[in-house]
Amino acid sequence: MKAAQLVGPKRFEIMDAEMPVIKDGECLIKLERLSICGSDIRHGYGPVYPEEEYPLDMGKPCHECAGVVVESRTDEFREGQRVIVLPNASAGLVEYVTSYPGRMIALPDHGDLTDWVMCQPSGTVLYSCQQMGSVLGKSVMIVGQGAIGLSFTMLTSRQGARQVIALDRLDYRLEYAKEFGATHTINPDKEDVIEAVREITHGEEPDVTVDAAGYPDTLDMALRMVRPLGRVVIFGIQSDYVIPVDTRLWMDKQAVIIPTSSARIDPINCIKEIVALRDRGWVDPARMVTHRLAFNSNDVNKAYEMYDQRLDNVVKVVMSM
Repeated sequence: MKAAQLVGPKRFEIMDAEMPVIKDGECLIKLERLSICGSDIRHGYGPVYPEEEYPLDMGKPCHECAGVVVESRTDEFREGQRVIVLPNASAGLVEYVTSYPGRMIALPDHGDLTDWVMCQPSGTVLYSCQQMGSVLGKSVMIVGQGAIGLSFTMLTSRQGARQVIALDRLDYRLEYAKEFGATHTINPDKEDVIEAVREITHGEEPDVTVDAAGYPDTLDMALRMVRPLGRVVIFGIQSDYVIPVDTRLWMDKQAVIIPTSSARIDPINCIKEIVALRDRGWVDPARMVTHRLAFNSNDVNKAYEMYDQRLDNVVKVVMSM
């Protein structure tokens, strides 16, 4: 089978790899659509490792995958069924994977798999939105408008937030944020964020703030801008950063801080819910797809470079196997 392997700093090659061996209770899935997440960049593709650590494990890093079950040894899934699958160890840059039902989400038979695979990132955000509680009639500020931030914008606006304030340093992302339901947009490089947010909220500050980017300054902004006794949702992973903590700010705000990740607690159910909501026409995360490429050496390298460097107004790249 075909597989991509990171053989050097930011350099993939397409290899021939052995087919995975299916066990009882598992399915064999032929992957047909693969997409890149920001965590793939920050925790796999982006860092330059010591020379002796290359090549990295085959198929890494990629965990947004959709395909078709070609063999099933389970009662839950049938051959020919389309699924989102969460590959083991985020090694999804391969033609075939095996999986057990606890890491698979059934998809409708209609529609393009390119569109359906976007339910994976939005499903992780749905989990976070459930942890933040009702935003009906409230003011929400979302820092970062990549695919995760746009998903927060989409879901909080659909849940009836009075204000959805989207922040990003890239103007094209702010334009997408408007399409996804943002009532206000702010570019921190062009405006004073504190003044702009206080003007929007009439000095009250947002009821809920979200760090959807995962940098020290974005986390600080989310903590600093929330109203007293408000809620701060932390989605972005801080990686290896050392973050200074202003405990006086925390004591003054007395905000409820909610770190959220569905990966360990509930990896599939919220993705199932987003699939059902999209099938009903309630949300459409597929609008995040800006680029469609093939699964070959040139396009895989192009896709990751594009996402890493934020080229050509990229939001989401989907590769077709």
